[in-house]
Amino acid sequence: MRGLSAVSLTVLLVGVSLIASPSVHGGKILVFPVDGSHWVNMNLIVQSLHARGHEVTVVRTSTSWYIKEIAPHYRSITISLPEAICIEEPNFFHSFLSEMLKIQKDGGALSFVRFYWEVLTTLSVIHQQASMMGVEIFKNKTLLQSLHDTEFDVVLIDPGLPVGVLVAHELKLPTVFNVRWVTAGDGHFVVAPSPTSYVPISGNAMSDRMTFAQRLKNTLYYFLNTCIDRYVVCPHYDRLVEKFFGSDVNFYHLLQSADLWLIRVDFVFEFPRPTMPNVAYIGGFQCKPSEPLLSELEDFVQSSGEYGFVLMSLGTLVQGLPLEITSEIAAAFAQIPQKVIWRHTGKSPKNLGNNTFLVKWLPQNDLLGHPKIKAFVGHGGTNGIYESIYHGVPMIGIPLLFDQFENVLRLEVRGAAKVVHATELTRQKFLEVLQEVLTNPSYRENMRHLSALHRDKPMHPLDTALFWIEFVMRHKGASHLRSESYRMPWYSYHSVDVGGFALAVAFMMTVFVVGSLKFLCFSRKKKSKQD
Repeated sequence: MRGLSAVSLTVLLVGVSLIASPSVHGGKILVFPVDGSHWVNMNLIVQSLHARGHEVTVVRTSTSWYIKEIAPHYRSITISLPEAICIEEPNFFHSFLSEMLKIQKDGGALSFVRFYWEVLTTLSVIHQQASMMGVEIFKNKTLLQSLHDTEFDVVLIDPGLPVGVLVAHELKLPTVFNVRWVTAGDGHFVVAPSPTSYVPISGNAMSDRMTFAQRLKNTLYYFLNTCIDRYVVCPHYDRLVEKFFGSDVNFYHLLQSADLWLIRVDFVFEFPRPTMPNVAYIGGFQCKPSEPLLSELEDFVQSSGEYGFVLMSLGTLVQGLPLEITSEIAAAFAQIPQKVIWRHTGKSPKNLGNNTFLVKWLPQNDLLGHPKIKAFVGHGGTNGIYESIYHGVPMIGIPLLFDQFENVLRLEVRGAAKVVHATELTRQKFLEVLQEVLTNPSYRENMRHLSALHRDKPMHPLDTALFWIEFVMRHKGASHLRSESYRMPWYSYHSVDVGGFALAVAFMMTVFVVGSLKFLCFSRKKKSKQD
């Protein structure tokens, strides 16, 4: 063993691990993704499964704008719907964001009601349109028979739009969720205990250290989310279940009965909370080392000298920002010594400085991994958050929609980011936040600490995802990891019946003791009178 070199030892250990570790060759996987940024995540897993020899079939709609019908690493099944799912329309998020910003800017109770009414209406429409995908699949007997005949090994689902859950039930196949959000919000709230005393509710941007007033608000948000899920979202899928499976099948139970949950979370970023044996965490699985930049970008970055550069990208939502906001951002950028690379596809902002380079597309991961980067201005999407953590780059967050407010808050609480809300953004305020993050070394130090924790794992998160998918395929499910508590009625789950029984027993004992004492007292008094 002394004469064995380090390289030889590494090769030997890798060879032994490959021989010892079980694998699945040539499996058949049915995938139900969600379009948009969710597909970016799912597509990476699909590519990796294909590279491992699996045959992957992706179910898409004819109006999908990210999920292509023809691809080298999967075959597709295209479903035509009576109307397109609105989130698959390229301009949906732009117009939705513009409307939300207008409502938020107005302020007041009426605007708050209008905001939630707009969100709830849109949410209902999205799930009503998505449920039609299930109708089209179940009505198409030829397609349904073809799915049965293919004999898939597992169904991989993004349950943000959970039609695939119903198809998996029809095919009697084990299911794996690639998940961050489900119909009720954060996936944890469906699969694991979630005490509202220290677990922030989806849509309620706060930390896990709450005051009494915050815990009260958090509990109210929990009941609000539960009502929205039960009365706005689930009825669309309940009708589908009733029509094709009968009243004995419960949609929410189907959602909770997934064999394995691959949750796109890392507790370096997420607040600690209870979990379950059939949950595996794959937060940051899309992260990878940076690659060299194209010459045009590299020359611009190098021209920044000792000051370095700032990267800004708000994803596909930037076109929804009004010109007055982007112009304020541009004016603030013009006053810093750093160069700025800004992904911007809308109308060119006013006040643009000579230090700012606008591009329609940029290699975000490669720029975040460049040694000259000083800060990242982002909207708080999970892909950008984890890439920023992976490369140790502090953030300035401009949250716009959905979970982005919660995401940037988590980094701000950890001292790795500062947050500016779009409706309150002015050039002076944005400049102050920029200078704070760029000049105060604590932000970079805190983010680098998070990066070190995030990278210190026995297995890369993508490998974790692939292992558990193949585990479910090898064993035809993972029911031994799944709690059956979801089948219990609510009063049994919360032990209301046990508590009621205990109170009844205590009441009867109290009545017996009090009655016995009264009887004894009465007997003594009667005896003393007779004496």
